[in-house]
Amino acid sequence: MTRPDVVVIGAGILGASAAFHLAERGYRVVVLERGAPNREGSGTTAGNLHIQAIHTRRPGQDVPVDSARLLPLQRRASDHWSQIEERLGADVELRRGGGFMVAETAVQEEELREKHEWERRAGIPTEVLTGDEARKQLPLLSDRVRAASWCPLDGYANPLLITPAYLAAARRLGVELHAFTPVTGIRRVGDDYKVLSGNRSWTAPVVVNTAGPWITETSALAGIRIRMSPVAIQMHVTVRVPPLMHHLVQHIGEGMSVKQVSAGNLLIGGGWPAAELDMAGRSTVSVPSMAGNLAQAGRILPFLRDLRLLRMWAGPLAATPDEMPVIGEVPGHPGFFVAGGTYAFTLAPVWGDTLARQIAGEAPADPVDDLGPGRLLHDDATTPVSP
Repeated sequence: MTRPDVVVIGAGILGASAAFHLAERGYRVVVLERGAPNREGSGTTAGNLHIQAIHTRRPGQDVPVDSARLLPLQRRASDHWSQIEERLGADVELRRGGGFMVAETAVQEEELREKHEWERRAGIPTEVLTGDEARKQLPLLSDRVRAASWCPLDGYANPLLITPAYLAAARRLGVELHAFTPVTGIRRVGDDYKVLSGNRSWTAPVVVNTAGPWITETSALAGIRIRMSPVAIQMHVTVRVPPLMHHLVQHIGEGMSVKQVSAGNLLIGGGWPAAELDMAGRSTVSVPSMAGNLAQAGRILPFLRDLRLLRMWAGPLAATPDEMPVIGEVPGHPGFFVAGGTYAFTLAPVWGDTLARQIAGEAPADPVDDLGPGRLLHDDATTPVSP
């Protein structure tokens, strides 16, 4: 298929979701991936489903996330995730065991109470517990926990399964996937875009750029200058142990997330930075970040101190200057759409549906105009593209 309706660039979870939702609506879709599908950020993330609001800053992050703004989208995402295995016809190890957001200080407890009000207004069920009440539900929590917010909708999905499931379902609907096909050029030809990969090309009226950390350089091929700053964050996993913990545990004031996955390992993350970001290969993990993250997790869940660390890895993240997601059509470039940024894993089903609605000329289920790419364009953001 050399003349599809839509070319999707990037076969991570956002590209896979977009392709699936578009194909459901009858669009002929081609997905191009620079390497192996799900090999980069989507396959190296922690796989958390963040339905309650989380900490507003990961370690090293200067600009806070506007958590209140994102809550209606997280509520919508929860509905999508509850149906996802049935819709995709696949087991993606979806676990909705609920989650605790812990606080150690009075100031952090006040943050929990403030976000509880945001969540109430967004229709997300949460409850603020005292430390003793939280330990009654999860005795593994340390005495340092002063208070905790409980949300029954938090959970986990296996990042190694969900993207392949989206892609398999999309291919059953006629989507073509081309792995190891890096995009080398994007040209405007009349009302269409000609997308090149070496000596191959595809022509379509719509391009969807879900290239993750490569969004900026992919957009630049079309003469579009988008301000994004990719970073690399790291994850840590322990050896397997019998089932101990069925909940996601996070920290309101610091970057931390801990859960036990289906295989029995404890996965510890929270957005701690890797030593470096390598856009061409594998990013290098940071020993100080490992030490900080594990010490923090052991402070909240003391049993972790007795577990051997099995491995750690780093993965790239598509970050925006304001730390908010980006989604929508690029102003001045009809048919060129971009999606990525914060909460990409949790919001992937919402973003796939939103892109499909926007491309079909429909209003999204939730307003997203303020998250459009226009705010990220350089003042001289566009340059003429040769036909």
